[in-house]
Amino acid sequence: MYQICAGTIVNGFRLFGMAATSTSTSAPQSEAAASKTDASAEGLLDVSILKELARKGLVDALNSVNGAKTLVLDPTLAGPLGLVTEVALLKIKRHARDSQKHTYTLLLVPRTSTLVARILEEEGVLGDVTISSYNLQFIPLADDVISLERDSAFKEIWVDGDETVIYDSMQALTTLEKLHGLFPRIVGKGDYAARLANLLTRNTSSASSSSPQDTHLSSPSETIDSLIILDRRVDMISPLLTQLTYEGLIDELIGIKNSHVELPVSLVSPPTGSNQGEASSSAAAASSSTLNAASLTKEKKRKYHLTTTADPLLSELQDLNFSAVGKKLNQIARRLDEDYKLRHQANTVAQLREFVGKLGGLQSEHQSLRLHTGLSEMLVPMTRTEEFNKSLEIQQNLLALYDVNAQITAIEDLIAQGADMRTVLRLLCLASIVVGGVKAKPLENLKREILQTYGYNYLPLLLSLAAPPLAILVPHPLPPHAPPSVAELKYPYSSLRKSLRLLIEDVDQLEELENDISYVYSGFAPISVRLVQCVAQKGGVLSNPATEKDRKGAGGEDGSKKPPSGPMVQAHPIVGWKGFEDVVASIPGETVDIVQRLPGAQDGSTLPPVSTLMLPRDRTTTTVVFFLGGVTYTEIAALRWVARQNKGRKFLIATTGIISGNSLIDSVAGVGGTTSKEAGL
Repeated sequence: MYQICAGTIVNGFRLFGMAATSTSTSAPQSEAAASKTDASAEGLLDVSILKELARKGLVDALNSVNGAKTLVLDPTLAGPLGLVTEVALLKIKRHARDSQKHTYTLLLVPRTSTLVARILEEEGVLGDVTISSYNLQFIPLADDVISLERDSAFKEIWVDGDETVIYDSMQALTTLEKLHGLFPRIVGKGDYAARLANLLTRNTSSASSSSPQDTHLSSPSETIDSLIILDRRVDMISPLLTQLTYEGLIDELIGIKNSHVELPVSLVSPPTGSNQGEASSSAAAASSSTLNAASLTKEKKRKYHLTTTADPLLSELQDLNFSAVGKKLNQIARRLDEDYKLRHQANTVAQLREFVGKLGGLQSEHQSLRLHTGLSEMLVPMTRTEEFNKSLEIQQNLLALYDVNAQITAIEDLIAQGADMRTVLRLLCLASIVVGGVKAKPLENLKREILQTYGYNYLPLLLSLAAPPLAILVPHPLPPHAPPSVAELKYPYSSLRKSLRLLIEDVDQLEELENDISYVYSGFAPISVRLVQCVAQKGGVLSNPATEKDRKGAGGEDGSKKPPSGPMVQAHPIVGWKGFEDVVASIPGETVDIVQRLPGAQDGSTLPPVSTLMLPRDRTTTTVVFFLGGVTYTEIAALRWVARQNKGRKFLIATTGIISGNSLIDSVAGVGGTTSKEAGL
């Protein structure tokens, strides 16, 4: 297993000395071959090539160091590396305690830095260390999600003013272009999104000139129709809200780190000694309250990888609103019970063989059902606490702009009750954003109470939340000495609420929630996903596409309204922000709409119109959506819903990392490398 020693981070670079292995892996398929595998089932891009590239890069870095080696990993790298390789790939040896001479190699992720070399020189150890790099880029988290796994990206950009991650994002997106061809069109919103888009287009041109053999950089992609870039500052409301999808709620209340969650051992380990009959009966009862949430909470924990590859039921549950999870678990339990009963109807050898062939899958689903039933039982008490429900009530009232002064008083009450500081700050920042600032006197009183209750060591956190370019906790009106940029960052929530149809307030419309992305927040549509719809599903911004009269009956067999499971309407061509120019212009930050030009074209010609504006009807295309600064599981769930609405378009969600409101507050506060429960704020 890994022998992980304390590492360090120097100016944003993750450092580690690596232990090599004599095992070598073959290179992943060539870029040309990779492009042929793009159109997998249902038209999704094959992201497994990115994992193979990361594995090969790691092996090449290890093999570049001769002799036996000892591995010293930075803690922040252990999780990401675990997603691209297995422990068996590495042979770990203890550092010898004799007088044997050692050489030291320092691998910087994702590239070398002259600044790090200068620091080592000042410490007098540069001559004893060989500096190299391991270019770790996108890591596949799911078939439709890839991430740089940079937990500190948000803080680096909007607090520290360090734009290194923008360059790293450009390099990773360029790798996608090398694999699949140029993005025909780049659309984006936000100042840092614009910097990334301009950097990407300039780099593509120079990379194509320096590597003429890279044919993918000189031709438009046949599988990707556009790249949409959103920087996190464009929508700070969504991550501040409490996530209400199953996977999002797990992240909120338990914490997910590098796709892993710590769960009681009894849930992760399958029960021993159960036979088929026991499995059948327990499947029928698995969704009842057979597990004691209190005892589960006290158990020893073990990391569990939340992935649809190993968990056969996760894909059915992860994007559901948590209120629907219990019903879904009941349905799965009944289905499994019926499947187990089929063994009594197997009268011939062929029928017995068919049942035995299905038995492994049934047992795997049964264990997954048992795990998620227990996990749901753990979450339910957490969602019934006074603090949780009071927070939801304040959020809903703020989003509706209902009696804001009363909500500020309610936040003050939470402080007096000793609520989690992150909950308090999320609500306070939310209030500031939706109304354009909190009244100066109440805000000062709240800040004073926060410092007196939670500690004056959080003064830098409050200052960071108020300072540009973040500026999400500001007074109203602004003081005379406030920088002009703070006023420019004022968010037009009141107008966006109507123009982007963000909030379903009419009681008669509540039954239609499952037919719109607003189901992920029980009535509020994440602004970031609405902006994606402005580009890729324009009709979905103005109405619920799943409730159109010509598509009645698309729900369940019982006629109920449910998120559609298949393609509904033909996706329209990508034409930028057309139709929503004024709405998008009202949001602070630059607006991006670039039709890429062919590298080396002397006449300034763009990519062929058929590739940029027309959508092929005979196959599915992919739209890459990149979140600079992080994305929540709830936004991912909403984008998957949009994808199910379109016939002919899938989404590949790319990001610097997975975030939540708690992780953002932790990051700005300087609490890194921990789950939400470990932060101890």
